[in-house]
Amino acid sequence: MINIIKNNFYTGKKSEIFNANFISQIRDFHHQIDGYQPTPLISLPLLAKRLGVKSILVKDESHRFGLKAYKGLGGSYALGQLLAEHLDVDIAQIDLKTVSEKLDEPLVFTTATAGNHGTGVAWAAQKMGQKAVVYMPMGSPVASVERIRKLGAECIVTDVNYDDTVRLASKTAEGNGWILVQDTAWEGYEKIPTWISQGYMTMPDEAIEQAEAMNEGKITHVMLQAGVGSMAGGVLGYLVDKLGVDSFKTIIAEPDAADCLYRSGDSADGDMVNVTGQLNTIMAGLACGEPNPITWPVLKDNSSYFASVDDSVSAIGMRVLGNPLSGDTAITSGESGAITFGLLYKLCSDTSNQKLRDELGLNQDSVVMIFNTEGDTNPSRYRDVVWEAKY
Repeated sequence: MINIIKNNFYTGKKSEIFNANFISQIRDFHHQIDGYQPTPLISLPLLAKRLGVKSILVKDESHRFGLKAYKGLGGSYALGQLLAEHLDVDIAQIDLKTVSEKLDEPLVFTTATAGNHGTGVAWAAQKMGQKAVVYMPMGSPVASVERIRKLGAECIVTDVNYDDTVRLASKTAEGNGWILVQDTAWEGYEKIPTWISQGYMTMPDEAIEQAEAMNEGKITHVMLQAGVGSMAGGVLGYLVDKLGVDSFKTIIAEPDAADCLYRSGDSADGDMVNVTGQLNTIMAGLACGEPNPITWPVLKDNSSYFASVDDSVSAIGMRVLGNPLSGDTAITSGESGAITFGLLYKLCSDTSNQKLRDELGLNQDSVVMIFNTEGDTNPSRYRDVVWEAKY
């Protein structure tokens, strides 16, 4: 099932906090991390021809820092800013190899996560010689819990959903004097989520550099997945500033079980709409029911369309990416990583979606950029989908 609505609140207004003015500082910080290198931007020319578009470009974050996901970008930048603030220095003066020596004792960072964000925070804390305590919602995969613990963090699985787990982590951090590093915001808690979303801007900055070198044409469509919208807002804000207002169309995609941005975009006045309940979807990283108030204005002002899709869309994206046409590159994509690709594939391969495709302007002149935000971070689920054809 695919539902797509046009964003009637579009203004084209650029963001003051998510734009290219910050990128030099952010990229410089990420450059100093051991193992940093730009993740590949992969062209799928044979599939593009089959689907009737000019080019499909996939930014493959399954290679990021050995974490199989992009989240380390936001977590590391936020922790760098927090350590700089604690030491009263500029972030440019933070040396990850020596920063722990400047502290009397390690700081304790805590967060709530559906998986990849907590992994990124745990990894960043380990890199910087600090401590991390990570809370996960009920039903979280054992593989995700073990991955976080292997990074030296404490990981606690709660008996509530993601949004309530965020509230629990916040309350616990306040009571223990820990520093909450959450990738969503609320009144009085805006600075750290802003840093996290800014940290994600390294990803599109790399992608634009790579796309220009590949010379496959002007980007006409960008497809972004969203949970609370932290990544989507940071990336879109940067791209609007870098590429120009009205220069491309953007589709924001969510699982239909947690489509808070879709519902917000479909509301009468463009206010944020929350989704409650269990938020059951295979896309654990996107199972978030409350929009991020910092990035919602960017998405509201600059998204072209909002999409709400069922799990089968992500599943087919995983299968097609992992089993490409002969001559195209295979890409390992997890459930949250493949939603946008699955949406593109369904729009362009299923004749029943022709009207939607025409409305979106997906045609032989289209150059589509997609972000594969995770690899097989849950290997057993990946095999269920790709090997056993579940969902």
